[in-house]
Amino acid sequence: MAHTDQTDHTMRRVLRREIAGTIGLLTDEHDFRAMRRYRSFTFHDHTAYLHQVEALLRTRAAQGTHTTVALFDPEEYADFCTAAGLEADTSASRARFTAELAAHGPTVPYEGQPLTDLLPALVDEAVRQATWEYTSTLLARLGNCATCGEDLGRAAFTRASGLLRRVLETAPPGSRHLVCSVSGHPEETLVSVLLVDEETDGTPHIDEAEALEFTSVLALGLATHSPGGLVMRISAPGGPDRIHGWSLRGYGLEPLTAAQVFDAYCTDVESGGLISPESNVDYCAPPDLGDDRLPPGHHH
Repeated sequence: MAHTDQTDHTMRRVLRREIAGTIGLLTDEHDFRAMRRYRSFTFHDHTAYLHQVEALLRTRAAQGTHTTVALFDPEEYADFCTAAGLEADTSASRARFTAELAAHGPTVPYEGQPLTDLLPALVDEAVRQATWEYTSTLLARLGNCATCGEDLGRAAFTRASGLLRRVLETAPPGSRHLVCSVSGHPEETLVSVLLVDEETDGTPHIDEAEALEFTSVLALGLATHSPGGLVMRISAPGGPDRIHGWSLRGYGLEPLTAAQVFDAYCTDVESGGLISPESNVDYCAPPDLGDDRLPPGHHH
């Protein structure tokens, strides 16, 4: 009997390594205070809470258990409990909400990194997903073209994908950092960032989620003819960084001159005053996108 019990314990320990887990994390003090209204949430200090989370993550990693970290939002949690008819003041309900986040929400895998590195990555992932969902909703609302009947949002996304591909194909070698900004309603600006590293064989390495969000923001700017721009910074060993830029014009990208790129980078957005240019940086006209220009005729 003792041998059987020991075997069962060993098998359960092995099985625990096969179970992936998700931790819903309260990343800031404000959200942490909001959860303290629940008596079953027994933490009292946010800093101590983060230390305990990090210790738990390290323990699970040392045991060979994979863990993802999700962004726990108290307002979304309250709405989830109301919709599901759950009592919010229980750890079981929090666990069910975390499981929902694991399936549909922003998550970041824990790979031994310090929590100080994981937290910004988790927030960035949440912002990225929210931006993609927002832009996708707006693109879907555009409907069909009154002239040709084509889905305007889908056509703009296809156009944006082609432009991004041409920007990357014509770029000089090096790691590329792209930023796309689109101005919408007053005081609303969408910004998306795409990092493109080069593999050892020179092929680009692109995060698919980043590329999807970036393309959707660019597509929204094209479809709505909103003011905006795209800036690309290229870093290559042994030389200065190169900065190129385009403005959104109509249904495409209009290249900025070297002087316009310099002005954009060396002007304070709020005051309009001059900013000293960075050292070891060249402000350049962008490469020619070539045959990606639209032919004459009907365009959305």
